Amino acid sequence: MDILEDSGMLGTRPSSFPVEQNFKIDQCLESPKTDAKQYRRLMGRLLYLRATRPDIAYSVNVLSQFVYDPRVDHMDAASRILRYLKSTPGQGIFILKHGGFDLAAYCDADWLGCQLTRRSRTSYLLLLGGAPVSWKTKK
Repeated sequence: MDILEDSGMLGTRPSSFPVEQNFKIDQCLESPKTDAKQYRRLMGRLLYLRATRPDIAYSVNVLSQFVYDPRVDHMDAASRILRYLKSTPGQGIFILKHGGFDLAAYCDADWLGCQLTRRSRTSYLLLLGGAPVSWKTKK
């Protein structure tokens, strides 16, 4: 909620998803530039938050690639993430003191998904007793 308050997004309507389906974004050179300092601050805060919110990890990682030259389209996509965070307060990874020993694994892959480098992205997350024990993302 502090991130929403700092960015002035407390009064906006919430969003059900952090990004639209089949989300692809590039350098957007035809879009006007936005305030780089504000965008970098927002991306830094979202990168820190994604450690406990794997639901926003993909979209934050994609948008963090454009901190060197942020455009309005990038800021709009970041604003959608903030609207999603508004609709899902209190969600995230919580490490329980007395958890079970159930092992769960999740993985995802996006073959040739990066429009800039034409590289694939893969990731996985392992949970033991509901707490994350290992995760990795690779481009």
